[in-house]
This record gives sequence, C-alpha cells and structure tokens, in this order.
Amino acid sequence: MMGAGGAFAQTTTVTIATVNNGDMIRMQKLADDFAAKHPDIKLEWVTLEENMLRQRVTTDIAAKGGQYDVMTIGTYEAPIWAERGWLLALDKLGEDYDAEDILPSIRSSVSRDGVLYAAPFYGESSMVMYRKDLMEKAGLTMPEAPTWEFVGQAARAMTDKPNEIYGICLRGKAGWGENMALLSAMANSFGGRWFDMDWKPQFDAKPWKDTLTFYLDLMKDAGPPGASSNGFNENLALFQTGKCGMWIDATVAASFVTNPAESKVADQVGFALAPDNGLGKRGNWLWAWNLAVPAGSQKSEAAQKFISWATSKDYLNLVAERDGWANVPPGTRASLYENPAYLEAAPFAQMTLDSINAADPTNSAVEPTPYVGVQFVAIPEFQAIGTTVGQQFAAALAGQTTADQALQNAQRAVEREMRRAGYPK
Repeated sequence: MMGAGGAFAQTTTVTIATVNNGDMIRMQKLADDFAAKHPDIKLEWVTLEENMLRQRVTTDIAAKGGQYDVMTIGTYEAPIWAERGWLLALDKLGEDYDAEDILPSIRSSVSRDGVLYAAPFYGESSMVMYRKDLMEKAGLTMPEAPTWEFVGQAARAMTDKPNEIYGICLRGKAGWGENMALLSAMANSFGGRWFDMDWKPQFDAKPWKDTLTFYLDLMKDAGPPGASSNGFNENLALFQTGKCGMWIDATVAASFVTNPAESKVADQVGFALAPDNGLGKRGNWLWAWNLAVPAGSQKSEAAQKFISWATSKDYLNLVAERDGWANVPPGTRASLYENPAYLEAAPFAQMTLDSINAADPTNSAVEPTPYVGVQFVAIPEFQAIGTTVGQQFAAALAGQTTADQALQNAQRAVEREMRRAGYPK
C-alpha cells in the first residue's frame, strides 16, 4: 500500500514466545492498544507453559534458529545468555522509557556491564504471610523483620494438628525452582552458599547442615503432612483454606491470599520480611519474568518497540484503567510504589517493595561467591544440579533419609557434575 510521499509502508510481523501466566494472557488482551499505536507491526503470539517455553526458547536460541523475535525469559537465563552473546542489548526502547525507574535489584539481574539485555514485566521476592488471628491466639506479635528463631517458636505455638492447623507451610516439592528456591535463599541467611570462590560445593559445611536441620525439625513439628509433595500451588491452597499459620513464599501470592473471593482468611493476613539470623542476609529470593530479543532476530527495532510498550509506565496505567490497580504487574518500577492509587489498592505493596530491595543478586551470601543469583546459581548446569539436590532434600523431608545423608549425597553429586562440566573454568 502507498504511504506518504509515495513510499511503500511495510508490515513487520513480530513473533513473541511467552509463558501462559495471568499477566501475559492479560497482555495479549490489551495488545489492541499497541496495534493502534503501531499499525505497521503485527504481533504473533506463541503461548506455552513454563517448562515447554524454557525448552523451546533454549533450543531455538542455542541453534540461532530465529523462530522468535521476542522471548520471555527468567532472571536465571538473562545473565547466562547475555554473556554468551545470545541476546541483543535493549538500546532502542525510546527516550521516555526511563530504565532508571526499574528497581535496582531487578535491573542489575537483567543487565550486563550496566546495559539492559532483558526488560522485566513483573518482579517478585519472597516474604512471610501469616494469620494475625492465630498469632494473637498464640500470644505473640510478628515483628516486621523476624528472625528464624522467632518463626520457629511462633510456628510451633500456632500448630493445632487435631484441627488441621499447621504453624508453617513451606515448599517441599523437589525442583531447582521449587524447594531449592526456598532452601537456597534460606541457606544464604544461615551463612551458606552453593560454592566457594574455587567452585567447590559447600553442602559439607556447617551452614547447610544448620539450614537443613532447622527446616526438617520445623516441618516435622509444625508443618502439614505430605509436605515433600507441596510446591507453591499446594501451599497456596492450604493457606487459603485456613490450614497454615505462616507461609514463606513469593510476594506475588499476596494478592491471592488477600482476595476474599479466593481466600477464607483474606481479612486476617499480615506480612513480614523473610527471616534472618542476624548475619546481614534475609532468606528471601529474587525473580522476574522478562522480555528479551534473541541475537538471531532480524526485527530488533520492531521487537524493541513492543518490549518498550509492554514494560512501560503507560502499560501499568493501561492495566489499571481496564482491570483495576490491584491487578497491575508488580515489582518492576519504583514509580508504581509511589503511586497512591496503587498503594491503596494493594495493602501488600510496601512489604513487596522492601522484600525485593532486600535481595542482592550480585552479592547474595554472607561469604563471597563466584556466581550471581540469589536462589539459583546463574550457570547452565544449575537446572540439573539444583533438581538433583532438591530430590535429596525432599527425600529427607519425607523421612526416607537423614539430613546428614542427604547433604553427603548432594555434595558428591554436585562435585561430580561440576568436574564433568570442567569447573573451575
């Protein structure tokens, strides 16, 4: 078709690989706003569940397949892929994009040498969600910044097993992003780390023994039965049906547990920072879903226009206008946490912000580490070793093995894998 001045206006098709979570499904519904602003760009969506998405985008980017122009990736992939040259720098997001507004801990997790390689559309940390009524009944007051010792004491005091009330619900299901997200973050606050500076695994050191022993004892005394098969969704259901006194998990769950349509205890939920042991690190994690452009894309400029739209301040306003402030994607922009309309709609906003700010992906442990990442190690081998260790710890929680045996097995398995992968590199 003829454009102004006789030039041909061409349509560019941008293919987006994305995850099937609520925020991304909402984004597709709101894409008419993007289409109105960019009539020359057509969006094609490939929506996949999380494990399938990871598999497809990893295969495509490694082979430089060029199937996708925009990929949805986590904070785990972003630094690894940027280092390998698999992602393009996001340097055409527009003058009013305001990258400085992105929360510092989230921004550093998707940057390399100060350059953005992925743009976050929602971010999360973890925190304590607890029942105010049960805490009061136990005669205790939750501090804003509790210690693990207090959490242990409160969990045991709130437990009433004959009435199916368990003082604490924590992840037990094996997986690098399931029980190991909780336990790696927890180990940071106990002074633990995955590797020392020579890439030697640390599961035979005291902090990991302290972490695992504390967790197993606590879950035995105050946790629900069958906890070794409970992940995020199972614990969410237990908490919403009134069976948990405390739950330490993703900040993004706050809107679910306070929603009266979904939660029996919505009006009784309080929030606190993830616990610490006075060593300077809290047991909370850091995660974001992000949009990135693979190095193989021939449509970088159009792809960046879409990313800029989807992760901008204007997009947050668009969601608020259509679906209400409580449904705005959380955890990426500082300006959202200064917005009175959002703060009023989201009683958990301040604690979410404080939790995200408490996490430092470049300095996650008490002792120095050779890796980045809070609840994961940003190396390609981590998915495999994280899951292997997670299986050992889930077996200990299920009573199939002891803490000592699980740690010994974890140490041996990780040493073997790291040798095979040629570490230290």
